[in-house]
Amino acid sequence: MVNNATQRFSSRVDHYMQYRPGYPPEVLTLLKAECGLTRDSIIADVASGTGIFTRLLLENGNRVFGVEPNAEMRDAGQRFLAGYSNFTGVAGSAEASTLPARSVDIVTAAQAAHWFDRPKARLEFIRILKAGGWTVLLWNERKTDGSAFLRDYEQLLLTYGTDYREVRHERTTAEIADFFAPSKYESRSFAMRQDLDYPSLEGRLLSSSYTPEPGHPGYAPMLARLRRIFHSHQVNGCVSLEYDTRVFYGQLA
Repeated sequence: MVNNATQRFSSRVDHYMQYRPGYPPEVLTLLKAECGLTRDSIIADVASGTGIFTRLLLENGNRVFGVEPNAEMRDAGQRFLAGYSNFTGVAGSAEASTLPARSVDIVTAAQAAHWFDRPKARLEFIRILKAGGWTVLLWNERKTDGSAFLRDYEQLLLTYGTDYREVRHERTTAEIADFFAPSKYESRSFAMRQDLDYPSLEGRLLSSSYTPEPGHPGYAPMLARLRRIFHSHQVNGCVSLEYDTRVFYGQLA
């Protein structure tokens, strides 16, 4: 993992819960059609965080074990999902989930696999999956081009991000074949967007682990730049972050 990745979001839980994007319902449709997802499927949502993707699975009626190594994120997820009797929070990791062998039908990891020790995680997924089970890795991949706002936002991150170039998850999606090998995998992509007013845009920025926090010399200049970018591009008080929700799925051999 990169720079003790399990602790990177401890100080950003509130921003993460409020301002990170959700996932399009087409993901569930895909899993039903391609991975045999039914209401009876038992799922391990690994690195479940504050429960953003987990909730989508719970609302489908699934029994979900949310495996999360970060105590602050795990506690936030427990609060967020407290109304779902089919949810169980688990203090574990992708590499050591603590779940029994052959206990789940599907393993999911949303916005997370770039932090894993992938060879160890792969072995752990194989251990906990039932025969014929599926592994599903997905990311909301933010577009960095396509509009002047998106280009300016990307340049802001390149300028002020503390280790943005090193931890961008797109570096992992290029290695998906290695994770699944020698198994085959498929991929799909769905368009999604967030329409954000200024407070929401600031919260979205500060939810990222590579942005300066209060006390860092880059914090105030970064937010000043963000305000200028917002006011330059807002329409009716909002700007749009656009994403490709990329889903990779297969059966690990």
